[in-house]
Amino acid sequence: MEHFVVSARKYRPQTFKDVVGQQAITNTLLNAIENNHLAQALLFTGPRGVGKTTCARILSKMINSDGNTSEDEDFAFNIFELDAASNNSVDDIRSLTDQVRIPPQVGKYKVYIIDEVHMLSQAAFNAFLKTLEEPPKHCIFILATTEKHKIIPTILSRCQIFDFKRITVSDAKEYLKYIAKEQGIEAEDDALHIIAQKADGAMRDALSIFDRVVSFSGKHLTRQAVTENLNVLDYETYFTSTDFILDNKIPDLLVQFNTILSKGFDGHHYIAGLASHFRDLMVCKNPVTIPLLEVGEDTSLKYQEQSQKTSHEFLMEGIRLANDCDLKYKTSKNQRLLVELTLMQLASITFDGEKKNSEHFIIPPSYFRAKGIIPIPISKPKVTTNTEAQNTTAPKKVEPVPQEKVNAIEKKVAPVPKLSINQPNRSTSGFSLKSIREKKQHQLKQMEVVIDEENLPKEPVSQEALTEAWKEYTAQMDNKGEKIMASILQMDEPKIKDSTIYLTYSNNTNKIELERAEFPLMAFLKKKLLNYDLTLDITVNEEIAKKYAYTPQEKYEKLKEKNPNIEVLRQTFGLDI
Repeated sequence: MEHFVVSARKYRPQTFKDVVGQQAITNTLLNAIENNHLAQALLFTGPRGVGKTTCARILSKMINSDGNTSEDEDFAFNIFELDAASNNSVDDIRSLTDQVRIPPQVGKYKVYIIDEVHMLSQAAFNAFLKTLEEPPKHCIFILATTEKHKIIPTILSRCQIFDFKRITVSDAKEYLKYIAKEQGIEAEDDALHIIAQKADGAMRDALSIFDRVVSFSGKHLTRQAVTENLNVLDYETYFTSTDFILDNKIPDLLVQFNTILSKGFDGHHYIAGLASHFRDLMVCKNPVTIPLLEVGEDTSLKYQEQSQKTSHEFLMEGIRLANDCDLKYKTSKNQRLLVELTLMQLASITFDGEKKNSEHFIIPPSYFRAKGIIPIPISKPKVTTNTEAQNTTAPKKVEPVPQEKVNAIEKKVAPVPKLSINQPNRSTSGFSLKSIREKKQHQLKQMEVVIDEENLPKEPVSQEALTEAWKEYTAQMDNKGEKIMASILQMDEPKIKDSTIYLTYSNNTNKIELERAEFPLMAFLKKKLLNYDLTLDITVNEEIAKKYAYTPQEKYEKLKEKNPNIEVLRQTFGLDI
């Protein structure tokens, strides 16, 4: 049996023009050689399989070639490769520095290629510093590493650094196409594209995958054979899933997901691929961004065709749902259910508008459209006070309109005709209590719209009347069981000036709590005091908090004011304070 040589070795580039995807670096090195401007210490850094060691060998051959040597000459006596992963001690570096002093027997330069140089120990780096900074004229060092950040700065400052980039999918695919032609293999464009994507920017990985797939499928390389061998989900899976989603076929979508799981694929991999598929469809929406789609020509046409069936809103919502599932997948205890729920949500995006945005309406919009009536959305009423501009961080809670205010309105204003819709009598038992409450709020706000505020009473309010009404409302709160609110109302005595009620509290928490309950309080006071111009101004003064920090004697005196008999009790039993 003939000895088999893997493609990564068989087709290793012998000149700079054969190197794939690193044109900037190879051109720089060629110009440096031609202009005699080559540094004596070079550092090649970048991901695995992008051509660092290959470029180092090509450079070593070129600087030793005088133009009369044959192309097969490899200058083996002038090129020394050292694996720093296994030769990382101080003794190994000392041995290398001893060899550096000896000039080459053949050619001009001795080239030392140190691979995985980041594996050298700290002591080995320090022993290498002086030689690297001032090497002999006949010596050139080429260091290669995948982890530049692990090399000490003193080494980096002595080297000319070349950063190798990942090889693009298109460059890797073109090189695979060239190799397939050299080997007489018929390969589909999509098949080579999948191999190039799977390699993730490493040409050596792409060639290894290519050899494996060729061993599986023979001289005819198809997309189906590649996806089957590499165990990846191909484009057709996601095209089919998207069609099911657009057609709202939830059962077919769940059956397809079960089939995918039965083939050994991970649900996380599937949902992440679906998000990427939606992204690719979004890219196809604009002709300017189509080049961002890294697929073959045939697949690109399929993407453009399916993108015409989708809307921008659908794709944005689909990406959001798939991305949320991707983020929650690892922490979920029932991962399959999580993906299935996401798929059902995706398939529900394009349902009738009756499901969408219905939370802002009492009655679904589809009902009004059928009757030719424009639906009225419910908006939250804004409650403003004089101090609203000063305290914008406190959240406002919309309280229901009290019955007292409704009674006052009914006395001053003629009844507002009810909004009627020409329809047969039908039961409303299907409404929830929340919906009925929101409908009542909506009707009350409609009544407020027609109130003529100029005709409401605005009688002067005395301090005594305000204090009396305030105590009455506090007692109502206490009877209703709202002890905290009753306590807050008792903390300060309200003062009135013109039509503004002033309160001062020792902390912001009490202020926020009272502002939340301000609407029913002011409604009660306006009706009780017959002044609908009343407003509430609440301020915070931390200095008044000191009056609550009583000493034991002060607490006793306070108790005596409330109940003088406590002094008799103390004297009778001889108690201490």
